[in-house]
Amino acid sequence: MEKIFENKVAIVTGGSFGIGRAAAIAFAERGAKVVIADVVENNETLEAIRKLNGDAILVKCDVSKEQDIKDLVRQTIAKYGRLDYAFNNAGVEGASAITHECTVENWDRTTGINLKGIWLCMKYEVPEMLKQGKGIIVNNASIAGLVGFPNIPAYVASKHGVVGLTKNAALEYAKQNIRVNAICPGVIRTPMIDRFTGKDKEVEKQFAAQEPVGRLGEPGEVADAVMWLCSDSSSFVTGTALPVDGGWVAQ
Repeated sequence: MEKIFENKVAIVTGGSFGIGRAAAIAFAERGAKVVIADVVENNETLEAIRKLNGDAILVKCDVSKEQDIKDLVRQTIAKYGRLDYAFNNAGVEGASAITHECTVENWDRTTGINLKGIWLCMKYEVPEMLKQGKGIIVNNASIAGLVGFPNIPAYVASKHGVVGLTKNAALEYAKQNIRVNAICPGVIRTPMIDRFTGKDKEVEKQFAAQEPVGRLGEPGEVADAVMWLCSDSSSFVTGTALPVDGGWVAQ
C-alpha cells in the first residue's frame, strides 16, 4: 500500500475496537505514526500495528474529561513532535428509552462522551495544527446525526450536535488550512451493533434488511472513507457530513 501518510502523525480516539481499530490500522498501513486513545486499555490494535512494522502508542483516555484530552495531545507532541490527523471517533450508544423516560444520567453520559468529547478533542488538537499551519480532523457522527431514530434521544441529539459542531469548526479554520469533516456511518458490524442486537442473528438480519444494499457495513469500509477525507484527494472537501451507510439516508 502506498505510504501517503509517511512521517505524519494521527490520533484515533476509541481506537481499541470497531471503526476506531480499523482506522488506526489503516493510518499505519499508509505510513502514519498512530496514537491510539481509548478508555479501555486493549493492546490488540497496538499489536496489529506493530505486526505491520508500524509506529504506535496507546494512551488511556476518557474523552469526556478535559485533563485526559490535554494529556493525550501533550503525549502525542512529546512523542512525535506534531499532529497531522485526528479521527475523533470515541462514542457510546447510551441506554434505550423514549424521550420522557431518558434519565438525566444517561443524557449526561451520552452527550458528554459523544459531543462534549469531540469538542474537547478539537479544543486541544486545533492549536497544534495551527502551530504547524495545517491539519485535518474527521469527527465520527452517525446516520443518527442526519435523521431521527426513536428510543435513543441522547444519542441522536449528540450525533446531530457533532454534525453541527463539525460545520462550525470547518468554517472557522477554512482559511488556516485545517479541514474538518464528519463521517456518518450506517449499521456497521462493530461491538456497538452487537450490543444493539444482542448478537441475535435474526435481529441482525432485520438491520441488514433495512440497508438498501442488503447487508451490514464493515469497519474497514468506514476507515477507507476516513482515509480519503484525510488525503489530498479530498483537498476541496470541508464542512461535510459524509454518509457511509449503504444508502440508508437516501431512502
